[in-house]
Parts: sequence; structure tokens; C-alpha cells
Amino acid sequence: MDDLFFMKMALDLAENGRGFTSPNPMVGAVVVKDGKVVGKGYHAAAGKAHAEINAIDNAKMDAKGAVLYVTLEPCNHFGKTPPCTEKIIKAGIRRVVSAMKDPNPDVKGGGAEYLRNKGIEVEFGVCESEAKRQNEVFIKYVEQKRPFVIVKCASTLDGRIATKTGDSKWVTCEESRQFVHRLRHFSDAVMVGIDTVKRDDPKLTARIEGSKCLDPARVILDSRLSISEDAILLQQHSDSDTIIVISDSVSDEALLQKKRRLETKGIKFIESPTKGNLIDLEPLMNILGSMEITSLLIEGGSRVISSAFSAGIVDKIFFFFAPKILGGNGVPICSGPGPALMSGCIPVKEVAINRFGNDILIEGYI
Repeated sequence: MDDLFFMKMALDLAENGRGFTSPNPMVGAVVVKDGKVVGKGYHAAAGKAHAEINAIDNAKMDAKGAVLYVTLEPCNHFGKTPPCTEKIIKAGIRRVVSAMKDPNPDVKGGGAEYLRNKGIEVEFGVCESEAKRQNEVFIKYVEQKRPFVIVKCASTLDGRIATKTGDSKWVTCEESRQFVHRLRHFSDAVMVGIDTVKRDDPKLTARIEGSKCLDPARVILDSRLSISEDAILLQQHSDSDTIIVISDSVSDEALLQKKRRLETKGIKFIESPTKGNLIDLEPLMNILGSMEITSLLIEGGSRVISSAFSAGIVDKIFFFFAPKILGGNGVPICSGPGPALMSGCIPVKEVAINRFGNDILIEGYI
């Protein structure tokens, strides 16, 4: 029996849940009997049935004596749904092959131990690296209670994200921008600075033609609450929140009145510490984590991107480069104090390069 083949099938199934399962992981499962797939399932959304349940229900009576391939260790605790281990035992599954153990320190290993005590064979490690990459957001969140942070930018070949007048529409092509909308759908929240809001008046929603998608929460760094009350971000008809991060030392009565007006319109606020008159991003990550924001996409501007790298909060980058040369002054990708020597640069590892139209995307990990 080809464990690798069936686990890759389970990983492909898990991808169907990307963008919908937070704060839960993406999980796929396949039930195999006599070398044939008799059941498939994946976790579709938080609060809905887990992948193992769906796969076993899909297999029906054929699950008895079969092998279950699942991308994450089956749960053995009650949450919003019953434990998957009981379903596995009741169905008569004889062997469970899991890509990885549950990284949650509160439940790690519990599912496997329980199944083994019931006489079911349990194995780990098939496609483990692929499974961990697929659920990198979930792993960081359950281990650190902080969001997995991605920085995205769109730049000319000479490193400019806008002209000297602030014009940035459009640096990259339509194919690249559609991919960014998918990144937003995959993320719990998208974050920009107030300068980006004033310059671009963005919507920061996920718009994927022909596909169902979820908007991320929109997080605006605005320490002095200078956002225009007419900004598009404050008029959105969306199921997700708009959150303005202000300084925890704001005391001006006019600003407090403005805050109260916006709160009556459903706008949420976070009061956060500042450093050098800017929101301190390090403690902000703990606050966002406490709000069950497991993933954060930072889209700019240049000062926010620089602050994110300086604060050491970035996990991954998506840098788009368009085949254009501005050839003069403009807005750089990062704006802020940098190191004096090249040896002080932040290294990027596990680099992958993709192409969208004539644009080049460089993806990597910090």
C-alpha cells in the first residue's frame, strides 16, 4: 500500500479549507480499503465536522477494517465538535496514518495514545514536512499565541513601491493583484499604516472573481487617529471587522469624541503602546493573538514594512517585482533606519520564485 500516495491525496483535500478554517488547522483525510479509496473528507470551516468524520461518513460501512490517512493527529478532546478518536474506533478503522502530531501543547499526542490503547495501529511522519508547511500558521499560533506574519509588497525593479507623488496604481499586473486577493482571503487580518490609507483610500477586501472568499479583518495603524471619517475602509459592508490601532496615551477630547463616533458605526479600536511616536508592533502581536487573529498580512506602506522587520515579527515575505524602472525618486520598499553594513541585512531562506504575467514573485522565510 502506497502511504505516500494516499497522504498526498489527503494534503490536497486539506487545501479546500484554506482561508475558511481559522483558528483551526486545515486537515484532509482519506479512507482506504484493499488499496482503494472508499472515503474522502476535509475540514471545511471552524465549528464544522473534522476531516476524519467527513471521510468516515463518506466511506460508510466500508470504513470497517480500513486505513485512515489524515494530515494531522486525530483529536481526543471535546471542542465545538466531538473527539474524532471515538468516531474512528466506532467505525472499525484498523490503522491510522498521520502526517504530523498535533502541535497544540495542550493536546499533543493524546489522540494517538488513546487509539493505541484501543488496539488501533498509529503511525506518524508520512509527508510530515509538507503537512507542517501547509499548517505553518496554525503551528505558530498554538505554540506562541501570536499571528503568523507575512509582508507583501509590489515594487519596480529599482525598489520603489510608489512614485514621489505617492502614485502606486498600478505597479504590478492584474494576475499579481489577483494573487494578492487570494492572500487576503487566506489571512485573518490585513494591516496597513495611516499614510497608505490617506494616499490610496483602499478597500482591503478579498475579491476573487467566481470564487467564494472571506474578507480579512482590516487593521489600520493610526496612533493619533487622523483617519478621515469618509475613508472607504470605514464604510465597508463586510462580515469582518475594521480595527484602528491608536496610541494608548491618546487623551485629546476631540480625538476621543471622534473615536466614540466611529465606535457607534461598528469600528473597533485597539489601544497599544508606541515607540518613537509609532505603534510598537511587538506588543501589538500579542494583542492580535488574544483576538484569535492567527495570520496577519502586512501590505504597507514603507514605514510599516520597515518597522515590522525592525521589530522582528515577520515570518514570511511575498515580494512582487514588476518589469519597470522608475529611474528616480520614489517611495522605497522600506523607509527607516537600516544597518550600516551589508552583514546586518536580514537573511531570507527557503526562497521560491514564481511568475505572474511578466511580474516576478519572490517568496521566502525570515
